[in-house]
Amino acid sequence: MFLLDFSVDQLMDMLLDWIYQQIVKVIGDFFGTINQMGVDLFSQPWIQQIVALFSNIGWVLFATGFVVAVFEFAIEWQNGRGDPKSLALNTLKGFFAVSLFTVVPIKLYELSITMQLGMNSDMTGYIQVDAVKSYVDIALDVINVKLFGPLLAIIIIIMMAYAVVKVFLASLKRGGILLIQIAIGSLYMFSVPRGYTDGLIMWMKQVIALCLTSFLQSTMLIAGLILFKDTWLLGLGIMLAAGEIPRIAGNFGLETAARPNVNMVINTAQSAVHLVKMVAK
Repeated sequence: MFLLDFSVDQLMDMLLDWIYQQIVKVIGDFFGTINQMGVDLFSQPWIQQIVALFSNIGWVLFATGFVVAVFEFAIEWQNGRGDPKSLALNTLKGFFAVSLFTVVPIKLYELSITMQLGMNSDMTGYIQVDAVKSYVDIALDVINVKLFGPLLAIIIIIMMAYAVVKVFLASLKRGGILLIQIAIGSLYMFSVPRGYTDGLIMWMKQVIALCLTSFLQSTMLIAGLILFKDTWLLGLGIMLAAGEIPRIAGNFGLETAARPNVNMVINTAQSAVHLVKMVAK
């Protein structure tokens, strides 16, 4: 009878682990589907037309910026300070930028979603039976049953729902944010041929931050769900940390929010002044 009870307990633990694994897998696939919707957005014909429109705007601004750069070079050459190597290098940078600013962000976003789907699929296979509990787990179980009971369960459910909803809303709007970033990226094509790349570098950091966030948020959420089964406090902390990834990335220079570039405004004003002086002469 003892062996029978032990076998039944083992089977029940394996069944519960399998059910929990499937639930986590379904949640991971759900967030993967939401993120994939952002990728599929760029396969829509009307979205492709919008991207093509801003690509054309970028080319027009690049051509205009190149003409302005040539005028600025002519002015500097008259004063003995012109640098043809700088003009050629900045023109080459601008050509690569205007050719890739509508392609690389989409491909990078697709790569981050593919990596996130593969990571979620691999992580769900690590849910196993934990036969030995640590003293910390035992203490948390005592606190849960003896002191708080249903109240702690309600608080945990609310915190889990907050973490899941926050990541869900962020994943839902990420494809639209990338489209807006591509549209804004076209405006920086005017300054690159003239040697002012601060705005473009800031834009590149924002695109990288968006792709990094799309990969880390869903991955951290699934990792928290996996840990929640055995160590609910640690798992809950990781799930809540998933919502803080954009803020942490912003502290290291990878911001998802656009900020005005003062240097770009100053450089544009200086260029306008130089053109007015050249026309006056």
